Amino acid sequence: METQGEVYEVVGIGFGPSNLSLAVALEEHESKAHGNPISAAFFERQPTLGWHRNMLLPSATMQISFLKDLSTFRNPASQFSFISYLHSAGRLAQFVNNQSFFPTREEFHDYLEWAESSFADRVSYSSEVLSVRLPQSEGPADHVEVQVRDRTSGGSRTVKARNIVVSTGLVPKMPAGIDRDERIWHSSEFLEKFRKLDHSKVKRVAVVGAGQSAAEIVRFVYDTIPDATVSAIMPSYGYSIADDTPFANQIFDADAVDDYYHGSERSKDSFWRYHKNTNYGVVDDQVIRDLYQRAYDDEVRKTPRLNFLNLSRVDGVKQVGDDVRLTLQSVRNEETYDLDVDVLICSTGYDSMEPSELLGDLEGHCLRDEQGRLRVERDYRLATGPDVTCGVYLQGGTEHTHGLASSLLSNIAIRSGEIADSIAERRTPRHYSTA
Repeated sequence: METQGEVYEVVGIGFGPSNLSLAVALEEHESKAHGNPISAAFFERQPTLGWHRNMLLPSATMQISFLKDLSTFRNPASQFSFISYLHSAGRLAQFVNNQSFFPTREEFHDYLEWAESSFADRVSYSSEVLSVRLPQSEGPADHVEVQVRDRTSGGSRTVKARNIVVSTGLVPKMPAGIDRDERIWHSSEFLEKFRKLDHSKVKRVAVVGAGQSAAEIVRFVYDTIPDATVSAIMPSYGYSIADDTPFANQIFDADAVDDYYHGSERSKDSFWRYHKNTNYGVVDDQVIRDLYQRAYDDEVRKTPRLNFLNLSRVDGVKQVGDDVRLTLQSVRNEETYDLDVDVLICSTGYDSMEPSELLGDLEGHCLRDEQGRLRVERDYRLATGPDVTCGVYLQGGTEHTHGLASSLLSNIAIRSGEIADSIAERRTPRHYSTA
């Protein structure tokens, strides 16, 4: 049975790190201190907070400093900072003694859950947003109606929102013509599927990809199943190192967003060409060295288990009896050859968030640029026609306007703060409250 009547100034669609950071920014916004807090509700289709859960491999570390948390770059005194989390957990001294800027992903995920626990009254899990509709009324639309289905009970509710902030996350990308099944996985489901395997029956594993996740999976499988042969398939000679040097890392500074946003198309192309190797299709130095050492040790022992099938692409995949048969094409000479494995793992990245389908009829009121891409203002608000005055903000899917860090953790605190400021500045005297 559908319920109606709830009204919020902000409805967040998705509740991963980005909208969690927004919840923190709204909680700490000066409007609350002045006795006029911004009402908000968040809806997440997953049953709990989850951030790359299936890649929380043992000892895998973050690729950004712990200071690039949910709030510190916006508010160094925040009660939701990673340092506050460490103090709350009684591990601050131990963390400092460890002398590392990079916590494990497992610990950072624990930090996210710790921060999330303060917003239980504002987030609804197992709640899928079915549609975003414009109200049936005359004049410019100053709000939207968001229909939400409870994935547990099947019931639905409609809430009204003065602003929506869409953060539904990246979409796993598989190689063309390859579908996932019980023995063909995407890296986004790795640990869940790996734990269900009978390791005694797995002798041959192939991992496609040349980025951080691919390299980490190769290392993990090699170490975890000592009798298995692991084949790393990549189109290059080997893994390329991630550029995390100080000058290159400036591409993730908050000021760099302005440089990118106000730059010409030529300058934006240069940003990607010169600095893509800071994050995309690259691997940390230590992981590369770990894998090379393992391959070298195999040669010394004359027990080769780690095979680097470089300069190779997957041309096709099919089931042959109990095997997954890969047809590989050599980049060197275009020749093809087959490889039979028990499990194929595709660490082939993600596509950017695409909000058009979710926005429904509202999407027709969103303006586009000459290349057909959604126009996004500097404050991450979609540019809309005069018939829509409510705010539609994006956390993700803005790489074409805001650059490399638009969907990454690196700029999450500043980005969420800018969205919160924009929402506050655009408020009208009308009072909104929850039902």
